[in-house]
Amino acid sequence: MKALRLHAYHQAPVVEEVAEPKITGPWDVIVTVGAAGLCRTDLHIIEGQWDHIQHPKLPYILGHENAGWVAAVGSAVTNVAVGDTVIMHPLTSCGLCPACRVGEDSHCANATFPGLNVDGGMAEQLLTNARAVVKLDPKLQPKDIAALADAGLTAYHAVRKSADVLFPGTHAVVIGAGGLGHIGIQTLAAITSAEITVVDRSEAALDLAKQIGAHHTVLATDDAAIVKAVQDITGGGAQVVFDYVGESGTEKLTPSLMQNRGSQYVIGYGGEVQIPTIEIISREINVIGNLVGTYNDLVELMTLTAQGKVTLHTAEYPLENANDAISDLDNGRLVGRGILIP
Repeated sequence: MKALRLHAYHQAPVVEEVAEPKITGPWDVIVTVGAAGLCRTDLHIIEGQWDHIQHPKLPYILGHENAGWVAAVGSAVTNVAVGDTVIMHPLTSCGLCPACRVGEDSHCANATFPGLNVDGGMAEQLLTNARAVVKLDPKLQPKDIAALADAGLTAYHAVRKSADVLFPGTHAVVIGAGGLGHIGIQTLAAITSAEITVVDRSEAALDLAKQIGAHHTVLATDDAAIVKAVQDITGGGAQVVFDYVGESGTEKLTPSLMQNRGSQYVIGYGGEVQIPTIEIISREINVIGNLVGTYNDLVELMTLTAQGKVTLHTAEYPLENANDAISDLDNGRLVGRGILIP
């Protein structure tokens, strides 16, 4: 089968022929991949940023945002059948460790992470397990929802955790209206009553933000202008700021955009959060990390998607043109999400 494999860090991955996966365990599920999302995390993987955390054995297949159709199942699998349309939770969890017992799939002690530490879904087929597959409403097509498996799930997870403090009269600021942020905006509009302000350096991204739920937008120029605009709009700062960028200075700007007792949700990454401890204490502000999301988060997100409340804005590429898609993402030419079609 065709697959996009990474052979060395800081080098372009290669589309090549590899062996198809096989069922070896009772909970295994093989999926014919209908679409795989391209994520900024894939850029970080190619740069080697995840090597010390996930320790993958090179070469391996990229792709951690995957959807398709069930091709084969192990003897114990009962939740899906051959032919079902499915989206995959990013991790294949064990179901037995303490984290799994309380539903925190992304912290499973025995998980594999297709696309990060084992073969992923930028290929014609993917090996996963029964605990990772979510059976989809038949009207949802893999190419339209694949990127929700990670980008959408991560964006929703942060919003879901903050929902109890985003009641009527509150304000949420979203930094970055790209691949993650445009999903975060939609889920904020769907499940909270907060007023939404979006900050981005792209006028096209801000135009999209207005169409999908933003009440206010701020074009990112210099930091002082951003702070003044957000402070004026929010009347002194937001209750919650969602940083969907997490690098290039946004992580340092965020504390100035929230009110006392506000929360900085870190979703994007690559930079460093540096807040003086006296500021954390005197303002009683919170910095909250967000890693992917739970299986139940993904089920809820798929429900919102089937209801038409969340829509991915995508650019499709054939798998053979994966490096063109990677270049477009790296150079800011993508609005929304890149989708690879095997």
